[in-house]
Amino acid sequence: MGASKPRFLPCGDTAVTIEFGTEIDDGLNALCLAFDAALVAAAIPGVVETLPTYRSVLVQVDPLVIDMPAFERRVHEVLATLAPDGTPPRRWAIPVVYGGEFGIDLEDVARAHGISTDEVIRRHSSRTYRVAMLGFLPGFCYLSGADQSIALPRRISPRLKTPAGTVSIGGVQALFASVEAPSGWHLLGRTPVRNFMPDRDPVFLVGAGDEVVFHPIATSDWDALDRAAAAGEPVAELVRS
Repeated sequence: MGASKPRFLPCGDTAVTIEFGTEIDDGLNALCLAFDAALVAAAIPGVVETLPTYRSVLVQVDPLVIDMPAFERRVHEVLATLAPDGTPPRRWAIPVVYGGEFGIDLEDVARAHGISTDEVIRRHSSRTYRVAMLGFLPGFCYLSGADQSIALPRRISPRLKTPAGTVSIGGVQALFASVEAPSGWHLLGRTPVRNFMPDRDPVFLVGAGDEVVFHPIATSDWDALDRAAAAGEPVAELVRS
């Protein structure tokens, strides 16, 4: 299915990063997610927790239960069982209010590329994004598949605070944020969807490996949808399960 000789990078004495490559690539990311799922399913004694990323999987281990040579042998056994998964990923439709106070960098992005704000919105919302990983803060979705015709380097001066639900771009990536946070990304809009709610089951609505499509909504729709989302009502639509 992919790389069979990953690098094992120690992270102290209780964790190891298993690195499958060095690029941001959907195929490589699919390998990481498949390996993560298989490793969890294998229920290896001593494996405490796993965290898949773009191109690696961080594994927390208990060295009193399993030593590193034994763990590496088990990892290679798991890798040998991997096979392509033909199941289509879940796909979510995420409502977004673009521009104005909801997307304060939309006009700057349009100006930088010599196009209209409507064209930026069209290009951003016409893509199908892959959730490559959750990271930085709970529920933050790092998205591959961004339209490079509207890409910009990250801001020179990051903002100390950006709202929960921010939809943004930076470098070759796109982001769907979940909680209030500092950010050096370019803010295009905001969604009322709460991807992280600690009292909800599941805690994370959208997960790694899912697909996301954004659809523009009017500013006048925001208040009702935001209240509904805060109450735990569905705002994102699962268009493929």
